[in-house]
Amino acid sequence: MRYIILDTETTGLDPNQGHKLVEVGAVEMIDRQLTGKHFHHYLNPERESDEGALGVHGLTTEFLSDKPLFKSIAQDLLDFIDGATVLIHNAPFDTKFINAELALLNMPEMHRVCVVEDTLAMAKQMFPGKRNNLDALCERLGVNNAHRTLHGALLDAEILAEVYLAMTRGQETLSMDIHAPAQAGSEHSIDVGGLRLASIALDDDDVMAHTAYLEQMAKKCKDGVVWMAGPVNETHSPTI
Repeated sequence: MRYIILDTETTGLDPNQGHKLVEVGAVEMIDRQLTGKHFHHYLNPERESDEGALGVHGLTTEFLSDKPLFKSIAQDLLDFIDGATVLIHNAPFDTKFINAELALLNMPEMHRVCVVEDTLAMAKQMFPGKRNNLDALCERLGVNNAHRTLHGALLDAEILAEVYLAMTRGQETLSMDIHAPAQAGSEHSIDVGGLRLASIALDDDDVMAHTAYLEQMAKKCKDGVVWMAGPVNETHSPTI
């Protein structure tokens, strides 16, 4: 499964008021492993950032003045997310900005090239009634974000990837290959020849205690048990 974890920084809160993207950052994850492949660009928005937004990301007009326009990286962005599941924290905000920029270029919106999942909505389901911003989730899930002073799109994408893995730990799907034809009484036969089982040595006391436990269980079973080779009581003498 290919995931892209994505974040943006903007000049303000609403693209309908002329606000633009100033940074896009994304990292690739395949089979729950970060691949090291990423997408990152600072962008010249051709306007000032609101004071509140500047306080969040710290990207000044002077710093952004020589950076590329969104139109020069738009196709590369679409190519990077194409066919992936894109994870975004508070996805409606970021997708609104990206889609507004794409619309100005008559290019397809995100949902036409990828599937978007909102990790904020996921967190609210897992932790109802609690703070679920990225910093709060890092603290709750034990993700180290000590190096995060200002918001940055690429850094936040990397942190979100760790948060997502922590939130979904234990939900991995165990995939098994089916090699042999069906056997009687089952739909499939699974080749487990490559599996290695742990071997644990037991001392005499362990064996005696385990045997006594099995005998106690067998006496409580009216219909006999299959793991006892000899008679358990006078009424039942199950054999294997």
